[in-house]
Amino acid sequence: MTTDEELTQLREENTALRAQVAWLTERLSVLEAQQAKDSHNSHLPPSSDRFHRQPKSLRKKSGQKPGGQTDHPGSTLQLSPTPDTVIVHPVEHCQHCQHDLREVAALQVERRQVVDLPPKRVLVIEHQAQQKWCPLCQQVSAAPFPQEVRAPVQYGAALGAIAVYLVQQQLLPYERASEVMQDLLGAGMCVGTLQTLVQRCAASLEPVEQQIKVALSQGPVLHQDETGLHVAGQRQWMHVSATERLTHYAVHPKRGKAALDAIGILANFRGVSVHDGWSSYWQFLCLHALCNVHHLRELTYLEEEQQQVWAGQMKELLLDIKAAVEQARAQGRSHLHPLEVADWKARYHALLAQGYLANPPPDAPAQSGKKGRRKQSAARNLLDRLSKHPEAVLAFLDNFAVPFDNSLAERDIRMVKVQQKVSGCFRSASGAQAFCRIRGYLSTLRKQGVAVLAALEQALLGHPVSPAF
Repeated sequence: MTTDEELTQLREENTALRAQVAWLTERLSVLEAQQAKDSHNSHLPPSSDRFHRQPKSLRKKSGQKPGGQTDHPGSTLQLSPTPDTVIVHPVEHCQHCQHDLREVAALQVERRQVVDLPPKRVLVIEHQAQQKWCPLCQQVSAAPFPQEVRAPVQYGAALGAIAVYLVQQQLLPYERASEVMQDLLGAGMCVGTLQTLVQRCAASLEPVEQQIKVALSQGPVLHQDETGLHVAGQRQWMHVSATERLTHYAVHPKRGKAALDAIGILANFRGVSVHDGWSSYWQFLCLHALCNVHHLRELTYLEEEQQQVWAGQMKELLLDIKAAVEQARAQGRSHLHPLEVADWKARYHALLAQGYLANPPPDAPAQSGKKGRRKQSAARNLLDRLSKHPEAVLAFLDNFAVPFDNSLAERDIRMVKVQQKVSGCFRSASGAQAFCRIRGYLSTLRKQGVAVLAALEQALLGHPVSPAF
């Protein structure tokens, strides 16, 4: 082999090694970025944290000491003016000279009360329908049973409401709910009976669900989110649509527009939809607002892990705007001065320009044989989103009715993840649909301060309580 051939071979090997080092360097950066992400700087849930750092809150310090504050209203048990049972402890003899005091009137009475449960928790009510023979026409007449008394022996609506509450609100698996009913109430209710009660309650609430959907579609602001779950062993999606007073859940095999069309809330909605930026939401003709807590987490990651100064400044800017809006709202104002709004927006776009200067587009050519746009950094992707949708990012600045984040929907959907952790999945599509309908109804009632057990009882009787719309 000549010297020129050796040099050519060495150059080719050098080029190949350089390409391999570049690929390994990029791969190492990706892995380090994955290790650096947790719940405080990404979309990852707190349960995925690896306990390698102390959690950092995105909230600013209030300057107050931890614990209950001086003006915090306390709560304690109060004496009831109408006790169910009164036990009188008389003074029969003088404690000093043993004189008989049974006929002496009491000077005063000291009251103490014990809040407890009755010893017998289940009440058996027997209905007896009389039959009588008429001496005039020689026929037998029978008294009708109440409409809700359909079987020789059955569970009443109050007991059924507790069973449905345990499964749907407290997320107990069916077998554990049966154990609770037996241990606490002495009612041996089997799993099949529980399932029947749940389906009966869900069927009774179908018209209420439709009313909630109509009310949500006509509201000024709508929070939306989605999360994955398993139904009958198949991956599906739980969609939530909510306001401060209403909640609706729906399960669908799809995550995108097909699911949103099938649910039917966004089709005629013309208010502001608050979401996390999922592409399907943008296909509807309503106004949009993005969750800024997601942005704060991503900016925190860029600031702490990649030392991007603009990211820290953008995070501070968003929090400062939020504080200014909250202060104006507390003062009874419905908007900020137009000049102040213009100043905030100018600073926002100036920081975006700084971010683009710090994160130029990738100059490497796209890999041969692969279609699509070139892969960008996380910082560049965030900048594109903030630049493409500034009205949605700053919607809370222009409209005080729009919140800073989408926490309301995330809170409403969080318990669905708890249900999945407890039970693993839904065994059937009908069970998942019943859960959505009942859970949305209970969430709506709790937001409006309505007693949920009494409402479930009425639902099982076929007369569900309609929430306020």
